[in-house]
Amino acid sequence: MTETDVTALREEMVATCRKMNESGINQGTAGNLSVRTGSGLLITPSSLAYDRMEPADIVEMDFDGSYSGRRPSSEWRFHRDILRARPDIDVVLHCHSVYATTLAVHHKTIPSFHYMTGVAGGTTIRCARYATFGTQALSDAALEALQDRLACLLGQHGQIALGKTLESALWLAIEVETLSRLYVQALTLGEPPILPDDEMERVLEQMRRMSYGLAPDADGVNDVARPKA
Repeated sequence: MTETDVTALREEMVATCRKMNESGINQGTAGNLSVRTGSGLLITPSSLAYDRMEPADIVEMDFDGSYSGRRPSSEWRFHRDILRARPDIDVVLHCHSVYATTLAVHHKTIPSFHYMTGVAGGTTIRCARYATFGTQALSDAALEALQDRLACLLGQHGQIALGKTLESALWLAIEVETLSRLYVQALTLGEPPILPDDEMERVLEQMRRMSYGLAPDADGVNDVARPKA
């Protein structure tokens, strides 16, 4: 990655952080963001509000934990560990969005009450066990909850969303918050019905096909929209 690439990435990270606040999923100095680079990662600094953050404030960190510049986010361990363990993703976004955190304080996993639960890569969005912020124990809990998933809740803490790009990670974090809000509201009427695993497998296959630009109807049961010749 060239110096020009790193500079552009820093600028995009700051813009994404500000979008986190604008979207309502983050506030103050809560939350953090990291992006894989060739030899390590870029990560947001500790205790700096996003509206005051500049590209030069983004911290360069190696996978051994060494860094240059400002002090990195207190959650650098799970950012480092997730990026190291998950070569399929390049971005880790963490925030304390209100409804996701509401579920997290009750250690509730989000079940397949709605088919869009599948956007996180499985039939549920798990809630990781509680561990003190900034610790290896929290990183280990997050990695466990993220097994085969792109998002999870953190017990009595917040949420994590992963992506190949900053845009996709932000989109997923907002979607997790939307699903969390829907689930909290659905629970006021009682436990909602849950889609069975076989239906969620069909949903996940449809989502996989669409992510590759294919028609979503894998079985040919319905007419498939197609461009005119």
